[in-house]
Amino acid sequence: MLLLKLSARDLLTLNTRRRMVPHLAERWKHFRGTEASLGERSAWAESLIDLAKDLMAAGRGDVQMIVECAATVHEDLRSGNPRLIDTVLIGQHPGTRDISVQLVELKRWSTVTRIEAATAELVHVPGLGRRKHPAVQLRETHDLFTGDDGPLAGLSFECGGFAYLHNATDESVAPLFDPGVPTGPYARTYTKDSRETLLQDLRANFAEEGGDSAAELLLRRMNLRNTPLLDAMIKSHGEDTVFTLRGRQKAVAEDVTRTVTRMLGDPGQTVLLPDSRRAVFLVTGGAGTGKSAIGLQLKAELEAQGRSVKYASGSRAFNGAMQQHVGYGDREFRESFTYFSSFVTPPDPPLDVLICDEAHRLRDRSTNRFMPPEKQGTQPQVDDVLDAARLTVFFLDESQCVRANEVGTTRLIEDAAARRGITPVRYRLQEQFRCGGSDAYVRWVRDLLGLSDEGPAEWTPDGLMHIEVADTPEDLEKIIRAEAQAGASARMVAGYCWPWTKPQGEERRLEADVRIGDWHRQWNADSTSFCENGTAPPSRIWSVHPAGIDQIGCVYTAQGLEWDWCGVIMGDDMVWRDGCWVFQRGKRRKDPADPAVDRVKVPGSLDRKVTASSLSDEEFARCIRNTYNVLLTRASRATVLYSTDEETQTHLKCMVGDAEIHGLRPTWYNLPLEARVPHLARPARGRGRSRERKRIRRRNNGQRKLF
Repeated sequence: MLLLKLSARDLLTLNTRRRMVPHLAERWKHFRGTEASLGERSAWAESLIDLAKDLMAAGRGDVQMIVECAATVHEDLRSGNPRLIDTVLIGQHPGTRDISVQLVELKRWSTVTRIEAATAELVHVPGLGRRKHPAVQLRETHDLFTGDDGPLAGLSFECGGFAYLHNATDESVAPLFDPGVPTGPYARTYTKDSRETLLQDLRANFAEEGGDSAAELLLRRMNLRNTPLLDAMIKSHGEDTVFTLRGRQKAVAEDVTRTVTRMLGDPGQTVLLPDSRRAVFLVTGGAGTGKSAIGLQLKAELEAQGRSVKYASGSRAFNGAMQQHVGYGDREFRESFTYFSSFVTPPDPPLDVLICDEAHRLRDRSTNRFMPPEKQGTQPQVDDVLDAARLTVFFLDESQCVRANEVGTTRLIEDAAARRGITPVRYRLQEQFRCGGSDAYVRWVRDLLGLSDEGPAEWTPDGLMHIEVADTPEDLEKIIRAEAQAGASARMVAGYCWPWTKPQGEERRLEADVRIGDWHRQWNADSTSFCENGTAPPSRIWSVHPAGIDQIGCVYTAQGLEWDWCGVIMGDDMVWRDGCWVFQRGKRRKDPADPAVDRVKVPGSLDRKVTASSLSDEEFARCIRNTYNVLLTRASRATVLYSTDEETQTHLKCMVGDAEIHGLRPTWYNLPLEARVPHLARPARGRGRSRERKRIRRRNNGQRKLF
C-alpha cells in the first residue's frame, strides 16, 4: 500500500492545483474501506506540505516522497490497524551514492506532557491522550523495512528516520527529549525551533539528484513494479519457478497445490485405488491482479511434479504469444497451451489439472463454422472443460467480456460445478500489479467508462501511472513510435470502428482501413501467416513482434497482454453526449474504387459480433464499455488517449487534466536506468523443458493403475 509517490517539487505542484488532499482521501478509502478523518486530511494539508517545502528550501526538491506507505504486501490493510509510515523520503546519499532513506513520522502536536517520570516511551498529548513516543513507532517501522521480509533487506543503503512536529517548539514538547527516550538512527525529533538543523540534515542525507532511481528500486522491492508476464516466462523458459507470488496470490497457489496432492497423491508412487473426486477453484479479480501469474506458476510447478497439465484460454493473442514468443522451437511446451474449444472430446484418462485463464471468454458451446460436425460441441463449453480434468482452476474478470457469446460468469461455473456435486473454492484478488501498481488508475478507468457506481472524476497523478490525451492521431502515433524506438515496449490499439479487410493479392497487402482524416493506418493482419511480403506479422504474434508497431491492434489481439506504453484510439462506438455515454452501431459501404474493400458509412462499432440486431442496446453498451476497459489497462507505465469525436475528446481532456507535471511523464529517456528494462526476444529454438522434467513425464505416463 502507498497513497502517493512524487518528488517534493511535484507534490507541491499537485497541491497548488487543490488535487492532492482529495486524491489521498480517495486512495485512503480504497485501501482502508473508511473515509479519511478530518485529522488525516488536515495532516496531509499541513504537515506533508511543510515537509515538502523544507525539502525545497534545502535544495532537495527531487527527493521522492512516498506517502502513507506499508513496508510489505503482507500488511492487513483492513484490520483497522495496519502499520503505516507517514512518509518515506528516498534518494541518493551525497557521499556514498548508495540509496538513502529517511522514515518520517509527521505530528501536528503542539504540546506534549509527561505521563510519569519513569515512563519515557509514552507521552500525553492534550486531546489525544496517551501516545507512543514517535521514536518507538519509527523503531517498529525501521524493523519492518530493513528486516528479512522488508523491501530494503540486503541492500547497501543509509536508513534513518525522524519525527517532525512543525507546530511545536522544543519547550512545548520537552518530554520528547528526556533522558531514557528511545535512541537510534531513526530517533531524531525536529520542531519549528530546529528547522534549520532539519534542513542541514536533509542536505547531509540526500544528494540533489538521484531520487527517481532510488524510488524505482524501492517500488520494485515492494512488488509495485513487476517483470512483464512474457519476460518472466522467457527468463524461466516456462519451467519450475516463473513468478514470485505474494499475499492472496500465494494463498491461491498453495491451496490448489495442496488439493492436487491430497486428491491425486504422489506422482512418483503407484496408484492402488483410483480416486474419482474432482475439485474446482474459482478465482476472480480485475485486470492486473495477477490471475495469469498464478496460473502460469501453477502450471510450471505441477508439471515439474510430473502432473498432466493443460493451460486453456479463449484468447488467440495470449496463446500465440506463449507459443511463439516463449515456446519457440519447443513443441511440447507449445502444445500445453490450448483453447476451451479443444475439449469437446474429453481426454482419457482425464488431465490432472486444467487451468482456464480468461474464463469470462467461455462460449455457450464449442462450435464455429470451420469445425467439422463431429467436432462441434453438444453441451455447454463450461461442461466440456469440467469433464476434461480432475481439478479445474478458473480465472475470470466479468468486466472483460467483450462479445455477446462470451458467457463466462461465476454463476455459470458454480451452477455447472453444482450439477457434478462440486462446491467451488472461491478466491477474490484485489492487489493491483499491472498499470504500474496503480490501483487508482484502474479505478479511474472504471469510473470513466461507467463500470462502477462512481461518476467520472479528474485524474490525479500518483507517480505510478501516467495518462495523457493527444491532440491528433498523428501526435499519438509520434509518442508511441518514439517510445518504441527508444527501447520501451509500445503498441497502438483502437475500438473496432473501421472495417477490417482481408490481406489482398499475392503479396498479401494490408489495406489502410483505420482512417481519421488524412491519417490512414492498417489493422494488424487478419491472418495466420506473415503479410506485406513477409514484413507484417500474423495476428497471433502482433503483440510481441517488432513490426507490430506499424499496425493498429484491437481488443482481440491485445487482451491478456501488456506494454510499457499504449496508445488507445476511441472511435465513434462510444461518445460523450450531454453528460453521459452514448453507444453507436455503425454501418459499412463498399469503396467505389475497390469493391473488395469496405469503408465507413455510419460511424460507430463495426464489430459484427456485437452489432447484431439480436443484441440488446444494454448488452451492446456492456460489450463496448468492457472493450475500452481492456484497452485502457494494457499499459504498465503510460496510456495515451485520443477520440475521433470532438465532444468526447473535450471530455477526455477535462478528465485527464494537465499532463505537464514535472517528472511525471515516464518517457524512456526520462526513466532512471533501473527502469529501462527492454522486453526480451523469444528464446532460441529448443530451449524449452529440461531433460529431467521430460524424464519424469515419461516415467509417470508409463505407470498403470492396478485396479
